[in-house]
Amino acid sequence: MQLKTYQQATLDTLRRFFEAAQAHGPKAAYEAITTEPDQARRLRGYGGRYTPLLGQEGMPYVCLRLPTGGGKTLLAAHSVAVARDAWIGRDYPPVLWLVPTTTIRRQTVDALNNPRHHYRKALAAAFGEPVRVFDIADFTRLTAADLSRHLCVFVATIQTLRVENTEGRKVYAHHEALEPLFANVPKRISGLEPLGAEVAKRVGGHPDDIRYSLANLLHLHRPLMIMDEAHKAVTGLSREMQARVNPSAIIEFTATPHPKSNILHAVSAAELKAEQMIKLPVRLDEHQTWEGAVTGAIARRAELAEKAGRDRDGYIRPLVLFQAEDKGREVTVDVLLEHLRSVHHIPADKIAVATGDQRGLDGIDLFSPDCPIDYIITVEALKEGWDCSFAYVFCSVANIRSATDAEQLLGRVLRMPYARRRKAPALNKAYAHLVSKSFAEAATALKDRLVDMGFEEQEAEASIEAAPTLGEGLFGARARPLPSARIEVAADAGTLAAVRAAAPDRLSVEDGAIRITGFLREAEKAAVYAALPAPAAAHVREQVAAYEAEHAHEAAPAELGQTFVVPRLMAQMQGELVFADTDRLSEYFDWSLAEAGHQLTRDQFDVAETADAFQIDLDGDRLTVAHSDVSDQLLLDVPVEGWTESGLVALLAKAVRQDDVRPAELLAWLADVVGFLVRDRHLPLAALMRCRFMLARRLRDRIAAVRQAARERAYQSCLFGPDAAPTVSVEHGFRFADGMFDGVPAYRGSYRFTKHFLPAVPVFDSGEDGEELSAAKQLDAVPEVDVWVRNVASHPAAFWLPLATGRTYPDFVARLTDGRLLVVEYKGGHLVRDAAEKRLAGELWERSGGGLYVFAERERDGMNVRDQIRRAIGRG
Repeated sequence: MQLKTYQQATLDTLRRFFEAAQAHGPKAAYEAITTEPDQARRLRGYGGRYTPLLGQEGMPYVCLRLPTGGGKTLLAAHSVAVARDAWIGRDYPPVLWLVPTTTIRRQTVDALNNPRHHYRKALAAAFGEPVRVFDIADFTRLTAADLSRHLCVFVATIQTLRVENTEGRKVYAHHEALEPLFANVPKRISGLEPLGAEVAKRVGGHPDDIRYSLANLLHLHRPLMIMDEAHKAVTGLSREMQARVNPSAIIEFTATPHPKSNILHAVSAAELKAEQMIKLPVRLDEHQTWEGAVTGAIARRAELAEKAGRDRDGYIRPLVLFQAEDKGREVTVDVLLEHLRSVHHIPADKIAVATGDQRGLDGIDLFSPDCPIDYIITVEALKEGWDCSFAYVFCSVANIRSATDAEQLLGRVLRMPYARRRKAPALNKAYAHLVSKSFAEAATALKDRLVDMGFEEQEAEASIEAAPTLGEGLFGARARPLPSARIEVAADAGTLAAVRAAAPDRLSVEDGAIRITGFLREAEKAAVYAALPAPAAAHVREQVAAYEAEHAHEAAPAELGQTFVVPRLMAQMQGELVFADTDRLSEYFDWSLAEAGHQLTRDQFDVAETADAFQIDLDGDRLTVAHSDVSDQLLLDVPVEGWTESGLVALLAKAVRQDDVRPAELLAWLADVVGFLVRDRHLPLAALMRCRFMLARRLRDRIAAVRQAARERAYQSCLFGPDAAPTVSVEHGFRFADGMFDGVPAYRGSYRFTKHFLPAVPVFDSGEDGEELSAAKQLDAVPEVDVWVRNVASHPAAFWLPLATGRTYPDFVARLTDGRLLVVEYKGGHLVRDAAEKRLAGELWERSGGGLYVFAERERDGMNVRDQIRRAIGRG
């Protein structure tokens, strides 16, 4: 399973942290990474200062923040290999995987034990099979061979280990079945829990002898600790439990971090939507009564089912999740169930009840086309790990203010089926039907629920869309409420339904009339007129024209259906035009590991063994690794005399393997590297074997350097070389249109832009006094500019230009009044490391016929941003 871009970026940041922690310690590594400008903007004030856990300065402890639907558990599975390679340095580090509830514990164990599940596949790809997964109650099956030859994962609830009195708890109890795993361990070790008088008397030992307990075994082997939903575990007692376990590192995963966590990386809801992981926005309908909310949810499901039936891109059966009230309240599960059957005449086999007492979903495959279930009633039972992306509609029959568990249930309807955007816009949204006395109350409560699920407050507001019947909402991505018009139509119900189908997001049908919200596109208007009888079509055409004449000035150009295309930079390769993307261009150029060379100098890699540690020089970084970290007798199953150069090469090949390097070439190169270190540099093979993870890290860096050099050659040759013939393509260009940046938080400051092409201006990286906002104001004031767009960096719909190291996303894209295109890259007061490369790429796009390119600075030659842009327009 290929990871999403944001998921890979999360793991890359974690790897960088561990590698930097090896050289400089966790605190310095964390503070260096989280204060980088890009990372600081991403963290929005979360990072910057590191707090060690229990005073253990040398143990890494970080938190990764992902909103609901971001794939936290999948990333947790991938993070095990990252920690092994970049920090722990052992083939098979044990893993203690902690979850908040028993339900999630069972689900996690089942998933990790399933060879077809993505979680298990992630572990097996990095560690091979078998992977040994233990429910915390089954650890007595563990053998010494398991620990030394396989990855062992122990799954437990946080509560299992969170005890003050260890007596009677299985994980802390003495188990003679574990004695073989303590065979080489001294009878008494400081830090391990002793037998105590009572247990010693029972087993015939000394009270000071160590217990053969799982807790003591984990303490000895220093497991990697994975914590799911970690915000529920940050208490003093949890910290004491973590000290007993003695982890080598702790990685937390949560949507809502505790302030005490060291948040290393944060993912936004916009990133999840851009990767088609979640349905957004959430369409909100508020109702005065619970019966009205139920009726609205049922009608919405019917509408979505009709659209899903026409969608050929994978089977979808939209589901409704009803949240009933607790026993003793008005609308209990039984009341709601009877209402669905007697009032709405829904067959019993289409309804499932999932509560603590009723397990109507057990053994049911909701994804099966043969499954009849369309409605699920629960109170809060679904919040614990339940996941079905067919859930589209969330309906709470209680006043939303009292629904303390609503955020978890709402999260069940956000996941996108197949993680793929659908052709019908309605199938890309989630739907909430809430009981509330006012729209403002419902919208505020729903926004709070989204914040509880890990959305930033601006993201939450931008992710709520008011149903057209609600009028002017308080929240949503648009900068202004949409106008609306009611047009009476002389047509039957079937004709009106066909009219509505022409633009379901902008048309609704009322008694003998249609209601337009916003503005219809030309193709949509043509479809409406074609569906109507000639007299009715003429009437509607006249009313639409009058409506547009009255309200067009209120709309952004994109809302009126306008679009424009920015040409894409292209390159000529072997007689055909291809995207000028460095990844694509590199495919036409070969490179070899021979370019890396096999001779590592002392400055590049060196190992010096002392009495109790190895000191490793790694390109200027001096790392110290204690013998106990790399050669613990409990973990080594191969004697030193069995180590060989070929064995080391095989282990390095497994750690260094690359998708774009042939295995035979890699093995030959690694053999040369090892041979040089052993025979020419006279480094002991045993030292190399024990420090092979550090050596693998250095070799990966060397391969990456050679690959990047090849990318730079391809980039220069194809775009700037003497035979290069770059051009631009409108056919393959970037299309700017309404909805392209939906889901991106909007600017909500006091300034009102008059020329922005989209109805909402994507949020700026800085506040009201920021330089980027100032540049946007000056661009908005340029007389020659017709419309402009705040380009969103890294967004799939955004305009980009190639760099040798990746892509650059200019800050602004504009269309001038004379039809020319203008791209503006703004350089603020801070230095831009790749400013020269960005400028060259932009100027190449301009020379190739794309349009005008301006690399604007806060001030240059006495000119502000506005003057620099006007000078470029005049020059062009």
